[in-house]
Amino acid sequence: MADEPQSVQEFIHKTVTENPVVLFMKGTAQFPQCGFSGRAIALLKANGAKALVTVNVLEDDEVRQGVKEYANWPTVPQLYINGEFIGGSDILAELNESGELKKLLDTVTV
Repeated sequence: MADEPQSVQEFIHKTVTENPVVLFMKGTAQFPQCGFSGRAIALLKANGAKALVTVNVLEDDEVRQGVKEYANWPTVPQLYINGEFIGGSDILAELNESGELKKLLDTVTV
């Protein structure tokens, strides 16, 4: 049945595999609600992220907890590119410094 509710883990898996660039964050791209999420959005935009999908974890405690379990990563934001967990804002900053973030984002096809 298509109307059956999906588990949080199924929702997260479906979101990261069906969208090329996904950021689980506090707030929205237009209105980040923590400094780390704001920094992640700024880095993604600066590197030309296309087809960015954001999920506001503040709207759903189950997703907020579930995404931490999904990646075995204790904090939000969390970035996924082409279904692969990349990391949080500190890792994004490091990837930005090395030029790797742009390379990863350039692999995205829309």
